[in-house]
Amino acid sequence: MSEQRSNPDDLLKNITAEENAKNSSQLRIFLGMSAGVGKTYSMLKAAHLSAKEGCDVIVGIVETHGRSETAVLLDGLEVLPRKKILYKETEIEELDVDAILLRKPELVIIDELAHTNAPGSRHLKRYQDVIEILEAG
Repeated sequence: MSEQRSNPDDLLKNITAEENAKNSSQLRIFLGMSAGVGKTYSMLKAAHLSAKEGCDVIVGIVETHGRSETAVLLDGLEVLPRKKILYKETEIEELDVDAILLRKPELVIIDELAHTNAPGSRHLKRYQDVIEILEAG
C-alpha cells in the first residue's frame, strides 16, 4: 500500500495563509537621515490620502516639534487624546494604547517609535506599544 504524501509547496502555502489570516496588520515605517527631514510630514500626508480613499484613520500620537507645516496636517484627522501619567509630580502625556485597541481603526499614526515612555507606562519603549497594537490586529 502506497502512502500519499503532501506536496511541500502546498503545505507552505497553507501555513503562510494561516499566519496571514491570524495577523493581517501591517507596519509602515517612515525613515529619515536626521530630525527635521519630513518623516512626520510625509506620514501625515499619507494619512490624509488614506482617509480620502475611505480608510478609517486616527492619529495616536504625533510630535510636531513646533513646526507649523506639520501641525496644519493634523487638521481633518481624528486625533486621540493622550494618556496622562503622573511621574514625580509632573504630568507626562503618552500614547494611549488602550484607546487605540478599543477604537480599532484601520490605520493609526504613531510618531517617534524610539521614544522612551514615562515610568509607569505599559511598555518601556513606544515601539513596544506598536508591537502590541499590531499583534491585536
